[in-house]
Amino acid sequence: MYHWSKLSSIKWIDAWEERFYGNDQSVITEIKGGKSVRVEVYCETERDAELIQEQFGGTVREVKNQNWVALSAVERPPLKIRDAILVTGVREQEEADELRDENPGKKVIQIPAEMAFGTGDHATTSTCLRFLVDISREKEGEGDVGWHMLDLGCGTAVLAIAARMLGAETCEAHDYDPQAVRVSGQNLVLNRVDCVVVAEQDVLKWEPERQWDVVVANMFSTILQEAFPTIVKSMKVGGDLVVSGILADQWDVTRQWGEDSGLEFGAVVKKGKWVTARARLAL
Repeated sequence: MYHWSKLSSIKWIDAWEERFYGNDQSVITEIKGGKSVRVEVYCETERDAELIQEQFGGTVREVKNQNWVALSAVERPPLKIRDAILVTGVREQEEADELRDENPGKKVIQIPAEMAFGTGDHATTSTCLRFLVDISREKEGEGDVGWHMLDLGCGTAVLAIAARMLGAETCEAHDYDPQAVRVSGQNLVLNRVDCVVVAEQDVLKWEPERQWDVVVANMFSTILQEAFPTIVKSMKVGGDLVVSGILADQWDVTRQWGEDSGLEFGAVVKKGKWVTARARLAL
């Protein structure tokens, strides 16, 4: 096993918690004095640790004589989204199939904890999933069977996978983190979904060449604010946008950035210290 660690200012603790939420091998410890935190992740392979180091700096060392199986044996209970979705961390198809048999009518999504953010149970991701269920049902009621979805800052691609299972005709999932792109590809195979494309993409450098009916952007508010003009270009007029990853005390300024870019916000959900909101591109 390999160990990655980094010291960071305590002001970034929320960002670190969100980045590694759901990863059973991550630890964040406040250093005595209250000004710093130590962020640590235990990885099965040296390459996994090096990928984190390439993105965030820090140090990597080998850890000997550890029982990796015991360390990774913690299993999260399935996350229930409305009466439509179950998100589980199980890897084996037999276990997932048992959940399907026990929960007829629900979409079962397998998202094992990995080095990418987005296992589904973080407040930001789970609320995005609830909005997706609502949007899919609205579209079904309108007879719209040809909607297309874009997942920006996809992490594990759980949102794109969910959208496809909920009726999206095609989905695209973008992330600037190559580790997230790799994990997303694995999850597409694990969940046996088609018509979902994953791409490594920096939203702040990206120029959309088409528009989508539904766009979900789950990312830090500072990036979201800068990305709003690009996000708006990726939306169809009257299309739906779900934004998340916003701390409650950053919501007002983030909302203003969105409105200045032509968005009209409707439902706003605060869960813990996080805000998730739904918007439409003004007609």
